[in-house]
Amino acid sequence: MGRDSVTRWSGMLAAVAVAGCAAMGMPKVVPGKSSEADVVAAMGKPAMELKRPNGDRLLYYTYYPWGRKVTVATLGADGVLRGLEPRLTSDNIYSIKQGMKEQEVRELLGPPREISRLPIQDLVVWEYPWMKSSTEKRILWVHFSRDGVVAKIVEMHDEVAEPSTD
Repeated sequence: MGRDSVTRWSGMLAAVAVAGCAAMGMPKVVPGKSSEADVVAAMGKPAMELKRPNGDRLLYYTYYPWGRKVTVATLGADGVLRGLEPRLTSDNIYSIKQGMKEQEVRELLGPPREISRLPIQDLVVWEYPWMKSSTEKRILWVHFSRDGVVAKIVEMHDEVAEPSTD
């Protein structure tokens, strides 16, 4: 491969990296001003959408399968962006309690990366990879009983993503 080819590839990779950074959480939208169309143009199609009784709509953006973020864009009943907020935060993760309903967890955290079934225990498990700090990769598993209620919560260091050196 010649020097020109290497330069061309390097330039293309740099452009992809910049575009990836923009898509990973630096949207150009302004609360109080941006419309739903602006949000979708900047952030893409949401992974999930929920409607609140007051008419607000929550658009959930995930960065799965590799990312560890869920961002929600709250749109007022008028279609104007009210705010953007991260959902996989320590406060939200540690507020999940036994007895909560699926809908409460879904609204609080957004869609899980993966849903598994444990037939012997008769449980459904939602998996959320997240970052506790800028360097600590964690994993959360929320286990639901057949009636859609949180039965068990497991949260720990993500050994698959960051194996221990012990």
